[in-house]
Amino acid sequence: MSSQAKKRCTDNMTVKKIGTHNGSFHCDEVLACFFLRQLPEYKDAEIIRTRDPAKLAECDIVVDVGGEFDPKKHRYDHHQRTFAESFHSLFPEKPWVTKLSSAGLVYVHFGRQLLARLTQLKEDDRQLEVLFDKLYESFVEEVDAVDNGISQYDGEARYSVSSTLSARVSHLNPCWNSKNQDTEEGFRKAMKMVGEEFLDRLDFYQTSWLPARVVVEEAVKSRHQVDPSGEVLSFTQGGCPWKEHLFSLEEELKVETPIKFVLYPDQNGHWRVQCVPAGLNTFQNRLSLLEEWRGVRDEALSELSGIKDCIFVHAGGFIGGNKTQEGALEMARRTLQAAARSNANGSS
Repeated sequence: MSSQAKKRCTDNMTVKKIGTHNGSFHCDEVLACFFLRQLPEYKDAEIIRTRDPAKLAECDIVVDVGGEFDPKKHRYDHHQRTFAESFHSLFPEKPWVTKLSSAGLVYVHFGRQLLARLTQLKEDDRQLEVLFDKLYESFVEEVDAVDNGISQYDGEARYSVSSTLSARVSHLNPCWNSKNQDTEEGFRKAMKMVGEEFLDRLDFYQTSWLPARVVVEEAVKSRHQVDPSGEVLSFTQGGCPWKEHLFSLEEELKVETPIKFVLYPDQNGHWRVQCVPAGLNTFQNRLSLLEEWRGVRDEALSELSGIKDCIFVHAGGFIGGNKTQEGALEMARRTLQAAARSNANGSS
């Protein structure tokens, strides 16, 4: 092809344009632009930073500016007085009610396509949907909340946190008294930073967090093979982070009788029996190991409990150890039996 023909071909190719506002930048539109740039349709798109309505009208998609939310026209602003959308309001099956920023709007509408491209999972894959939810809950929602001025809690904070992603993006803007007020270089740095953090988080959730969920789900489904009560889980490998997954899977799988104990091997080849807490952020247990065992060790514990090969029960009653899986399971069973007797006596 001649150079003139190549030039005509290039001229005829339309470069996509992503529009956002100029001036000081914030984490939400930076992240929204990064998301869009990961999609085939916008991977080579030019980012137009302006508030000029005529220039924005020429853009294929506009985020965080323009005073309009209309997915059909690819307009994703959240600043208009009438805007009150959340993930839940747009998709009622989702629980999150935090008002969306431009990052959340782009993620809600393009997130599955984005993750499918980055993970090679299909958009209708259940695993992708789990990642889609998790990355909103643990990454994007924070950006939405900060940009919309939504506090995590009521009342005065005891201390300030200045290292959030949104804060670090803000610090890349020029200082108020800097002679150079050009924000383009800072915007590019910010987009690189938020992109690296999102991809790092996605890698963790896909390669570590999600496989742990699979392990916990298999254990939940096979729990009656461990003990007929269905209240004891057993993992063949220690170190698997199980608590968060267990609570969500109990709800998802409609587990009627809450699971009380988890068994797993430790680094010495012995076995642990750990109590399931009442919630993710509490030290209270659904059922603690027997009170008379707490703080007792080794032969004294085996003699007291009548269970061979005991190693310890923590003074707090939340965890114990035995040299064998059978011994650890028996410690859980004895505790369940004692609780059943106590409940029967209390109701009689």
